[in-house]
Parts: sequence; C-alpha cells; structure tokens
Amino acid sequence: MNNRSACFVDEMNSPIGPLTIVASEQGVCHLHFGSIESIHASLRAKLLKLGMSGEWQQCSETLSQAKEQLEEYFSGHRLTFDVPVDLTGTLFQKRVWDALKEIKFGETRSYKQIAEAIGAPKAVRAIGGANNRNPVPIIIPCHRVIGSNGSMVGYGGGLDKKEMLLIHEGSREHLLTH
Repeated sequence: MNNRSACFVDEMNSPIGPLTIVASEQGVCHLHFGSIESIHASLRAKLLKLGMSGEWQQCSETLSQAKEQLEEYFSGHRLTFDVPVDLTGTLFQKRVWDALKEIKFGETRSYKQIAEAIGAPKAVRAIGGANNRNPVPIIIPCHRVIGSNGSMVGYGGGLDKKEMLLIHEGSREHLLTH
C-alpha cells in the first residue's frame, strides 16, 4: 500500500458500536472500532506509517460495498466477505490472515491450530502477533481465534466485542465464562 495517495473513509453503526472503514483505491485497508472522530489521531498516524499521506476524504459511495456486506453480516444474512481488501503486512502475517479467512462462520480455532495450519507449529506467539495486527477485523475473522483451552484471549476491539461477535455467530459453546 506504499505511496498510495487516495484514501477514503466512512463510518457505520453496528451492534458492537461505531465502525470506521478505510479504503485505498485497491480495497478496504483498515476497519477500526470507533467513530472517525474518536480514532482520528491514531488513524492518521497509522496511515503515515504505511506510507500514505495521512489525509483522507469521507466517501460513502466508495465504501458502500463494504458497509453493505458488514450490515448483511450483522443482520445474519452474510457468512463470508468478498469485498476487495488491500492488506499491508509481512509474508508471515498474510499467511496467517489467509488461514483466518478459512475459519467458517460459527467456528473457532486456537492459535496453535492456526500455527499448524500454516506449517509453523512452533509459531504460536507469532500467530498471536499477526492476529493482533490484522488491519480488517471482522472481514478477516481474527475474533474466531481463541485460547487452546477455549478461553477468550486478546482482541483489538476489546474482549466484550469479541464475545459479542462469537455469540452473534453462534459460537457460545466455545466461550468460557469470564
């Protein structure tokens, strides 16, 4: 995503609170928990770090497909996403994110299972790091990764949002009371 000048942003309400969606000309590159106003400074810093100008324009039309698919997901009418994405990350991170896309709606996997799936069985901690850096949560379902013992562990949007997403997907039986 380096040296891309166009950056589009819009926000939407969801059952887990406001979501801010960011796209380059190639596709969705970030999904943030919170309104544009609440994440303004951190978003600008993240875009600059990725080699983008840090400037954006609000554009509902450009992000309409992503918003529509997220609304369908939250209403229970969408199980997978096919909106174009524009991901920036290491090869390892991209392998992890590809593995996350294989976790079906309503299912969960452990970090260890993801490590084994990508052929790096000893990289459990690195899987956690890549999961934490997923730029498009929900679209790439990092919320479906739980601890080996079924416990809720880390989520950029907060464990309450992770739990709500898993309950929405019918994954209650995988959750431990906390």
